[in-house]
Amino acid sequence: MKSLLTNYFNLHYLLLGLVFFGCTETKKDNTPWVELFDGETLNGWIQKGGEANYLVREGTIVGSTVRNTPNSFMTSNRTYGDFIMELEYLVDSTMNSGIQIRSNSYPHYKDGRVHGYQIEIDPSDRAWSAGIYDEGRRGWLNNLIENPEAQKAFKQNDWNHYRIEAIGDTLKTWINGIPAAYLIDDKTASGFIGLQVHSIGKDQKEGTEIIWRNIKILTDSLSKYAMKTPLKPVVTTNNVAVDEIKNGWKMLWDGETNKGWRGARLDEFPENGWEMSDGVLTVLPSGGAESTAGGDIVTKEVYGDFELMLDFKLTEGANSGIKYYVDTDLNKGPGSSIGLEYQILDDARHPDAKKGNHEGSRTLASLYDLIQASIDKPVNPIGEWNSAHIISKDNHVEHWLNGMKVLEYERKSDTYKKLVSESKYVKWAKFGESEKGHILLQDHGDRVSFKNIKIKPITKD
Repeated sequence: MKSLLTNYFNLHYLLLGLVFFGCTETKKDNTPWVELFDGETLNGWIQKGGEANYLVREGTIVGSTVRNTPNSFMTSNRTYGDFIMELEYLVDSTMNSGIQIRSNSYPHYKDGRVHGYQIEIDPSDRAWSAGIYDEGRRGWLNNLIENPEAQKAFKQNDWNHYRIEAIGDTLKTWINGIPAAYLIDDKTASGFIGLQVHSIGKDQKEGTEIIWRNIKILTDSLSKYAMKTPLKPVVTTNNVAVDEIKNGWKMLWDGETNKGWRGARLDEFPENGWEMSDGVLTVLPSGGAESTAGGDIVTKEVYGDFELMLDFKLTEGANSGIKYYVDTDLNKGPGSSIGLEYQILDDARHPDAKKGNHEGSRTLASLYDLIQASIDKPVNPIGEWNSAHIISKDNHVEHWLNGMKVLEYERKSDTYKKLVSESKYVKWAKFGESEKGHILLQDHGDRVSFKNIKIKPITKD
């Protein structure tokens, strides 16, 4: 009997041990990761921005702060669109840093400034690590104010693990296995990956370190390995982002309805000629001439000093425009209402590109018929989205295209008045000199699409 009991208990403990071992064994990761860092050199990486120090130490990349230099980035030579990435980092508690994804650096954009999505590294009491920031552009897109679990997940003075998924217009992040951010944003589809060492103030210690390791990426079969998140997405397409709201921006088009808009020569929105679908506002083709089917549309509100931003997409040979300081009472007959115009045009295929009072003054992003935009302007191909930005403050006006300032002028100046006197606008007294006016999107009979239309009214100091 004693022998049987002994055998029973031995078997019982053996089974318990096997169960315990099975529960504690780490599940094998079969994901076919590709290493972004070889553990020995910075081959495949290049530094941009500031002059912080980067080196390889014991299989890690170490970045350390340097005084009197802007934000620094150790960036991948390759660019990535859709991917899943994981990495670990150890950061000094006094630092701020981040992981750049889908980021870029162009000579035309703020003298090469690195800009794009940043997965924040924030050891401060704010604890927004793994939130999503837009470096060099819009600021915060998805902070962690409403995600206390992710805020608690950061480990001070210890290694932290990030998982980042960028698939289509959707970005998701996890910190130490906890879902952190979930963003839907269509600003940038691809770019490099970068490891940031933030600039420091005069009271911060030079030589403070952040260390990265186990940087790996997946670019194939993403749907197989993508993870679900319980978080509600933050949608910035046709919406103002967190910091944009703080800075006074508001949407001019809500992405779904005609609220806030009417026909330029109508009391209500045109019944025909315009289409709203999948967050895109499109003027429908009607033969390439200024349309009578739908016609131009204008904001119901008028604006004085302002900043305006929107994305537009051309079809081949298309012509349209963004007008500002529009007075809809100046022209009650056929044709467009009168105002200053940011030209939208397929320069390569539309004959207007070779016309105008001044050579080139009807090309893309020009002040229509008055001032030509820079010939070095950055233009995305037909069928892709471009970004227009107009700034008007104290009669100083700037046209921007895809992050580059392509022209500027002084409204009401003698030089401006001379240009008007030599143009087709001469028949309208004080053309373009109104204190306030409508914003107009032109129906020129060609298919042109718009989205992310937002404005920042500027109040007088």
